Amino acid sequence: MGYRLFDLTGKRALITGSSQGIGFALAEGLAAAGAQVVLNGRDAAKLAAAAARIPGAETLAFDATDHAAVRAAVDAFEGTGKPIDILVNNAGMQHRAPLEDFPAEAFERLLQTNIATVFHVGQAVARHMIARGRGKIINIASVQTALARPSIAPYTATKGAVGNLTKGMATDWAKHGLNCNAIAPGYFDTPLNAALVADPTFSAWLEKRTPAGRWGQVEELQGACIFLASDAASFVNGHILYVDGGITASL
Repeated sequence: MGYRLFDLTGKRALITGSSQGIGFALAEGLAAAGAQVVLNGRDAAKLAAAAARIPGAETLAFDATDHAAVRAAVDAFEGTGKPIDILVNNAGMQHRAPLEDFPAEAFERLLQTNIATVFHVGQAVARHMIARGRGKIINIASVQTALARPSIAPYTATKGAVGNLTKGMATDWAKHGLNCNAIAPGYFDTPLNAALVADPTFSAWLEKRTPAGRWGQVEELQGACIFLASDAASFVNGHILYVDGGITASL
């Protein structure tokens, strides 16, 4: 068996929010392990540019917050004879403001983008996986699934929900042959965190707070994703894998 446990040749992976940042890095990693990757986002031009950087990549543009649009897009794609074997629910956003002043409309956007998308896309893809008796769903949680920081309480709430929805997916769908798990990244140098990376005070705090002493690089999430997408994780279900340089292990 050996290394072949991690071989994704012949598998097809849909990654939401994958035109940049963590989503794109995960798509690159899955492709390197042999998977045929399908990039998703709302901006078709941005998706096409991203797909051109991964040999053989396909695109599937839809708004992951729109339940009916998700269902239609996934069903139509599956209907072409291209089964989705692996789903990575990566779409997400951030908004920072003191909780007492947090705009209600921003709270609603966070709920729709960070947690409703996991339900919409997860359900649409899982229906096909259940019929086949197999499938891998990997949700992107966060260090904020377990910990809070000032000014991002609603984001923390959504990522806590991603962790528990992952457990719920495993509880409902493991009996159908699905493996449903989550990756919880710590602080990574991504477009979403650009303002924090550029803030010397925050970076100094983070380097002191994280046992590894640095920001994570997005490529360091690829191994965890390949593992959870592969046969090596055949009995791993409902697990939240923290990839955070030790930040959740240390006070």
